[in-house]
This record gives sequence, C-alpha cells and structure tokens, in this order.
Amino acid sequence: MDNDLKKLLSKIKEQRPGADLELVELAYDFAKKAHEGQKRFSGEPYFSHPYNAALILAEMKMSPEMIVAALLHDVVEETEITVKDLEKDFGADVAFLVEGVTKVGRVKYRGVERYLENLRKMFIAMAVDLRVIIIRFADRLDNLRTLFVHPREKQVRIAQESLEIYAPIANRLGMGEIKGLIEDAAFKYALPEEYKWVVNLAAKKQAAHAQYLEKLKKQLEKELTKNGIKYIFVEGRVKHFYSLYLKLLRYERDLTKIHDLVALRVVVNDTADCYRVLGLIHQLWAPIQGRIKDYIAQPKINGYQSLHTTVFTEEKKVVEFQIRTQAMHDLAEFGVAAHWHYDEKGKASYRPSKEMSWVQELSKWKKEIDANRKNLERLKVDVLKNRIFVFTPKGDVIDLPEEATPVDFAYAIHTQIGDKCSRAYVNDIIVNLDHTLKNGDIIEVLIDKNRKGPNPAWLKFVKSSVARTHIKSATKAEREGFLSKILK
Repeated sequence: MDNDLKKLLSKIKEQRPGADLELVELAYDFAKKAHEGQKRFSGEPYFSHPYNAALILAEMKMSPEMIVAALLHDVVEETEITVKDLEKDFGADVAFLVEGVTKVGRVKYRGVERYLENLRKMFIAMAVDLRVIIIRFADRLDNLRTLFVHPREKQVRIAQESLEIYAPIANRLGMGEIKGLIEDAAFKYALPEEYKWVVNLAAKKQAAHAQYLEKLKKQLEKELTKNGIKYIFVEGRVKHFYSLYLKLLRYERDLTKIHDLVALRVVVNDTADCYRVLGLIHQLWAPIQGRIKDYIAQPKINGYQSLHTTVFTEEKKVVEFQIRTQAMHDLAEFGVAAHWHYDEKGKASYRPSKEMSWVQELSKWKKEIDANRKNLERLKVDVLKNRIFVFTPKGDVIDLPEEATPVDFAYAIHTQIGDKCSRAYVNDIIVNLDHTLKNGDIIEVLIDKNRKGPNPAWLKFVKSSVARTHIKSATKAEREGFLSKILK
C-alpha cells in the first residue's frame, strides 16, 4: 500500500471510524491504473487530481461512496472506461455520481449564454442529487490550486466562474469552509492586484493579533473551567481574504472598521452552554452595543447557527467571539452535508432542517428550468444571492434576498398585496416602501384597495425576481390597455 492511499484511508478512519474502506482501495487502484501515463499541465501524474479531490472530501467527512466517485470522476472523460463499466465494478450509486459530475463539468464559462447553460446544469444536478455538486466543489478547489500553470485567459475564466457560480452555491448550501477556500483560491487570479493588497494589509494585523488571541484563549479556557462550563475546544479564526475584501469595499477600504478579521470560536456541548458562555464573556469584557447577534434563535437562511459578540478587552482591543455547539459547527463548516445521515454501510439519506427546506424545492425548479429557459435569471437571484429572514405580525417566516424592501415582502405574501401596497411598518415604525429590510424585522404592509396596480418606479429598488416580474407584467398590461383604448 503506497503512502498516498494510507493517508486517504487514515483520514477516512479518523472522520468515520466504522466506514468500509475496501471499495475505496479498489477505486484508488482502478483510477490510478486508468490514468497511468497521463499528465496534468503542471507535469504531475494526472491521478494526483482525482486523489486530491477525494482527500478534500475525506476531510469534509463525506461518505465512502462520494470519495470513491471523486477518485473515479475523470475516468469516463479521460479514458476509454464507460459509466456501465463503473456500474459493473462499483455499483449503480457510484456510477450515477460519476456521470453527474461529468455532465456538470462539460460546459465552460464563456459569455452569458454558456454561463446560463452551466448554471442550468448546476441547478439540475442539485435537484437530482446534492452529492454531485459537493464532489464538483472538491474537483474545482483542486483545479484552482493548480491554476498557476495555465495561460492568463484561462485563469481568469475559471476564477470568475468559481466566484460567480461555485462559491455562491456553496454559500447557499451553508458550506462556509468550502466557500471560503474556493473564493480565496479564485481571488488571486480574478483580481491579482486587489488580492496582493488585501493579503499584505491583513498579514500585518493578523500577526499582531495572533499572540494576543492566544493569551485571551488561555484566559477564557481558565474561566470556563472555573465556572464549570465544559467546552469541546476554543480556537482562533481568521477571516478569509475574499470575504475581507468584500467587507473592506463596504467600509471605504478602512481596515480599522473591520472587527472580525480575527476571532475566537468557542464550541460547547449544548445550546444552554452557548448562552452561559456568552454571559461569562460579557462578565469578563465589555460588549459593544449593537454587535451581539443571535443566529441560534434566528438562523441564517442557509441554516447557520451561532452566537456572535464583539467586546472591548482590558487592553481596549476589539475582539469578536463566536459560540456554538458541535452540531452547529459542523453545519457551519459542511452545510447540507451535516444533515446527511449514514447507515452502517455508508448509504446516505438526507434529512433537512426547516431552515434548509428550500433544498426540497430544487426538484420543482428543475421542472421550471427544463420548461422555460428564462427562469434561469430568476433562479440565479433567488438561490445565489444572500438571504434574510423577516416576519409577518403573526410570526410567519418570509425568506427574501438581502437588501429587500417592503414591496418585495408584499409580493412574497401575495401578488395582489404587492400590487396594492401603499404603506409599510417595520418593527412598528412607518417606513418608505424603498426601506432596506434587515434579518429579523417584523413587517406589516397596508394596501389601498382603490389602487389599480403597482408603481413602475418600484422597479428601481425591488430586489426579488418575483416582485420585478409582477411589476413588469402589470406595467406592460396597463400600457397595452391604454394603447388599445387610444387606437379604438
């Protein structure tokens, strides 16, 4: 057994002690032999790519079937081996996954038309089996890590596709770690000068904070033990470069306004302990007003749960803390994959939480995509854009795009409410219809029954595709009706 195989099997055993490794060994030998003699652009043996993709999935705690599919994912594309051959040797499930990954990977990012075609394939693959997309993430991440060997034009194309399609889908699936890794790997090729600037800017501050964070970590661990709060681990967290870049753009490129560049993460056994830790931190250090976020009571749309607080320490330094349970941590790192449960043979079954119920809608979207190509732009907005949760006065949860307005909210309730909305209250305060909603807001919309239809000017500020489609449709119908009267 060679060292690479030992490393892969060791990682799988570490994450999944009871996993059956025989099929993994067979796939490793099969794929290595199938790709024998083939080289990557970097000069490495071609098999290093499927191997690296499989290793990424093993680190993400994925099932043996997914790891086997990653090892085999290029044999159909790059050798004479067929999907039927794989089904015969490795079973229908593995063959299905390999075929799915192959189909998703065929269309490249060249202009809007092919961009939409690739997006269509991604959504269809998600609708059929989310595991296909997760294998594709691992495949893409390894390709990004060896992008330096390709011509500049290809680097830019792959990097843009990664930032505009892969990373947003990973975010929507709640896979924060893989999203960050894809973004950072693509950032250096998509915007090389900006990347250098951010890396240099962050390096100075991160180095200065590292020693201080270690001191705070030891202090907090001591206080947790003293107060009888059992913790799984306390660790430092460094913000991903691309995420930092986007935040710097919102704050006039001023690093002093970024308070979560580095943070301490506390992982405990249960939800009650999360709040106990929060209280203890606030006893030790003064919390900054408006910087406490409870994503446990109000999870993000992708299911993310955690408590966030930013404090002033004794040395007047600003430090962010994130507090969560192990289950919440797994969800933050691995997203939908954290909801999969495996039987003793490693067979996956998906049990989504209510926050991830949108995943179940994918099968409906597949039908829409197949029926009407125009729906792609709507799906791009509704799926890939960051989302917020808001509430009706009765407590019903409404899922909207980030920066949505009361008009978007009204159309999410009902078309007629959207068409006739006239005033809005947010948290019992009257606001303009172009007011930007925030996560957790309670919205009440009042209608004018005498109103004939929506105001075309609303198109300047609405964010949801549903609102935009209905406003355009109503405006067009009104204009055609008016012209018809004139012509008569």
